[in-house]
Amino acid sequence: MELRLLAYVVAVADAGSVAGAAEALHITQPTLSRQLRDLERRLGARLFVREPRRTIVTPAGAALVARARVLLDGAAAAEREVREVAAGRRGRLVLTFAGSGINGPLADALARFRAAMPRVTLTLAESFDDTAMSEGVAEGDYDIAVQRLPAADPRLRTLHWWQEPMTAFLPADHELARSADELAPSELARVPLVVWPRAESPQSYDEIMAIYRAGGVAPTIAAEARTVQTLLALASVGFGAAILADSFRALGRHGVVARTVRGTTTRISLVWHRDTLNPLVARFIDIATEPPHRVP
Repeated sequence: MELRLLAYVVAVADAGSVAGAAEALHITQPTLSRQLRDLERRLGARLFVREPRRTIVTPAGAALVARARVLLDGAAAAEREVREVAAGRRGRLVLTFAGSGINGPLADALARFRAAMPRVTLTLAESFDDTAMSEGVAEGDYDIAVQRLPAADPRLRTLHWWQEPMTAFLPADHELARSADELAPSELARVPLVVWPRAESPQSYDEIMAIYRAGGVAPTIAAEARTVQTLLALASVGFGAAILADSFRALGRHGVVARTVRGTTTRISLVWHRDTLNPLVARFIDIATEPPHRVP
């Protein structure tokens, strides 16, 4: 049964006459009468009793009117929702992120996005693996990734969003922790390194090793761990220094002193599928990159 016919039935019931309903619907009275007769014939039931000055709804008509109101309301709600989703005002956004993102600009961006888009369901997935994040976006598991080292994949688009130095998080009682000046990469040879296994995050591991190569020194690896919190805990009790993005200062780990490593820069990027169909991706990028949040 067409929604148009249901709307006709409701209009007649509300107006109390075919003439009044025809006027409200902006159609002719004969056209509306013919449509109602055809519908009654199809249903095998009288919906209205026509009297000279009014139209009375029959019990069968009343049953149809009650159902019609629910269906019409549902159709109107579905239309509104579709329009809002298509316009990027409603829907679902799945975002994966690294710790350096959430401790840096991401938390603020998420707060602004949620305030601007209260009807959007925002799903967050933390990850320590840059390769897995990029692959998840490429395969459609995530709508957008906030990560430091995106993969070079033709299916992906990347926007450099934020940049910061790399920092050595040192045991507070180590001799290198006595100065607040930038740390030269060559000085890292004076403290053991605590780092995650290369298999856990190869791109990030290689980024750290490149700092040592730039300083002309080789690291002495004292311990390995799979999370930032564990690396900082090991640093706090003297195992060695953890080399991380500067934004991890926000964690404020007791027993650790942070010194920026001179000449280092790491970037946080927004990564999304080149052919994404989700309009919320563009909405998030617009909100996240509002000045002064975008990298010059």
